[in-house]
Amino acid sequence: MSDSQSPIASRLSSTVQKTAGAISSAVQPAENELARWRKTFDKFATVEVDGKKYLGPTQFIDAIAPIEEGFSRIKREQYSVLFRVADSSRRGLVSFEDFVVFETLLKRPDADYQLAFQVFDVDASGTIDFDEFKAVLSANTAASGIPFDFDTAWMKLYVGKRGGRHVLGYSEFTQMIKGYQGERLRQAFHFFDQDGDGYIDPTEFQKIIVEVAGHKLSDSVLERLPTLTTMNPGRKISYAEVIAFHNIIREMDAVERIITHAVRKSKDGRIDVTDFLNEAANSMRYVTFTPMEANIIWHFASRGGPGASQRLALSDFQALLDAKWQPPAASTAPEKAVSQGFLGELAQSTYNFIQGGIAGGIGAYVVYPIDLVKTRLQNQRSTVVGEVLYRNAWDCIKKVYANEGGVRAFYRGVMPQLVGVAPEKAIKLTVNELVRKKATDPETGRISLLMEVVAGGTAGGCQVVVTNPLEITKIRLQMAGELARAEGPGAVQRGAIHIVKQLGLVGLYKGATACFCRDVPFSMIYFTAYAHMKKDVFNEGKRGKSLSFGELLIAAGISGMPAAYLTTPFDVVKTRLQTQARAGETVYKGVADGLRKISIEEGPKALFKGGIARVIRSSPQFATTLAVYEMLHKHFPYPFADVTPAAAVQQARAVRHSNDISRIRARNALRILLDCSSRFGMVDQQAAAQGVKALPKVLRS
Repeated sequence: MSDSQSPIASRLSSTVQKTAGAISSAVQPAENELARWRKTFDKFATVEVDGKKYLGPTQFIDAIAPIEEGFSRIKREQYSVLFRVADSSRRGLVSFEDFVVFETLLKRPDADYQLAFQVFDVDASGTIDFDEFKAVLSANTAASGIPFDFDTAWMKLYVGKRGGRHVLGYSEFTQMIKGYQGERLRQAFHFFDQDGDGYIDPTEFQKIIVEVAGHKLSDSVLERLPTLTTMNPGRKISYAEVIAFHNIIREMDAVERIITHAVRKSKDGRIDVTDFLNEAANSMRYVTFTPMEANIIWHFASRGGPGASQRLALSDFQALLDAKWQPPAASTAPEKAVSQGFLGELAQSTYNFIQGGIAGGIGAYVVYPIDLVKTRLQNQRSTVVGEVLYRNAWDCIKKVYANEGGVRAFYRGVMPQLVGVAPEKAIKLTVNELVRKKATDPETGRISLLMEVVAGGTAGGCQVVVTNPLEITKIRLQMAGELARAEGPGAVQRGAIHIVKQLGLVGLYKGATACFCRDVPFSMIYFTAYAHMKKDVFNEGKRGKSLSFGELLIAAGISGMPAAYLTTPFDVVKTRLQTQARAGETVYKGVADGLRKISIEEGPKALFKGGIARVIRSSPQFATTLAVYEMLHKHFPYPFADVTPAAAVQQARAVRHSNDISRIRARNALRILLDCSSRFGMVDQQAAAQGVKALPKVLRS
């Protein structure tokens, strides 16, 4: 490539540099931004000329295109339009200095329109005349086969009449380019309406929409555009229907917002046309949607279903709302799909089981000392002759530390707890998640309150199989210190194996009824409260929000408080039933007998002994367990999970809000150009530029 430039190119470069200087002085980048831009530039700049690195068109696209765009609706090569803006020297290369100017431009709140303006301002004069505008647009719309008349009353309103035309400044250009699509639509309809009866064929309607809005709609909607004729008698599409459809596309953000709010308010997670129009009336002050526009939305969302009377879920609208929407892959072998589905669910449940075990072990270890104090307080009986051993929790902590071997005494029995807590918590978490998944509407992502309670109760009931043997062993180990002191210096230390052998299989399930009565309501309260804390208090899932570890910890901790305290009476009875009774102590025949005798002998308050300690223990334990479990799910998700429509909606929302604002502005600049023609940037732009350079205005610059 020659270093010499033509006089015209030199003047263009000089003007561009002046423009870049004005932009750069208006918005100065911070040092950390320069470092980030340098890092990005060095990462992609693979072209080297005379020892200096540059970005070619391909590398530039890699550096500035939104990461999650996917190039499904906006073609990758179309981003080269923005490359020509950044390439101020017109050498086909972007230096680091050029890149900094481009990134600085992207910081402007109107960067999208600034970029679009520079694409049309071919001679970089700071203004756009009629011939420039016509040349750039003609080059990019010619392939559509739908002509555009530039000598029209609409155009004259902006640039004046022939012989008296004036140039457009930046502000005038932004308004004209925004209104161009409406004029393009009107002229395209008139072009196809040869007989002037106010109707066009479905295929002609499809051509128009593909040309002016093909980048905004999914393939599914584009393919089904001709079906608009089925809404009314006849095989034609009226201008009113074309305008109505275009209004929907133009106000798609408002459409999505109204649908989302209406679905959120709906009891069953579904809405009909009436719900949509009511929500639109409540939330919009100056803009309204006509019945025809609402019916068209339902026509495409229901895929030709019953129409306005049909109640649809949020996922039904995604084909219309998301340009990158793809239909779920259909299986060609139903029997095989069922088999794979069962094995897949089994594998995923096993994966969740392992994660639940890890999370449960961490949670149990964190709060085990509190659990030991709770057990000692609950087993202390005020009817025994003599003073009570512990006056309160703090007194218990001091005496255990002083009399039973220091810190190690607080972890007496922790190993059986850790060995057993893995399957216990894994069962609880896995069963709750499995039942909730089965009871959740796959389209709306909603689950009824009743089924939330049932899911929690089922999880609590299933865990008793593991919990009871674990807890009776743990409790007897935790009480071993007291028994050893009572028996004197020659007392024999009894370990977990001794206790298991002593109890036998039947004995390991002593107090199982009390355990069941405690764990079922606990899980009913806990999991239901936890789900609503996340959704209603911390707004999980709204606008793609994902909760932080701290938010999960708080939600899980608060949810555990009422669940732990309200089930304390059953925990007290269970502890008494599972503890080895000493001489003179009351023996209980079962849960009901235990509740009655404790109330009579020690008063109703005794049923809530250790209640605060239980809250202090259960709340942080389940907070830690659930938060760790959620984090494991988030950072180590099951790799082969099927994505439900509701989950896909949430993922799409999360992706939509995950990109850097500069990347979004670059994409939006391209969308402004694509509103002129969905093929913009896919034609020979150099030919268009050459045509503009030949104009007298450029020769005089």
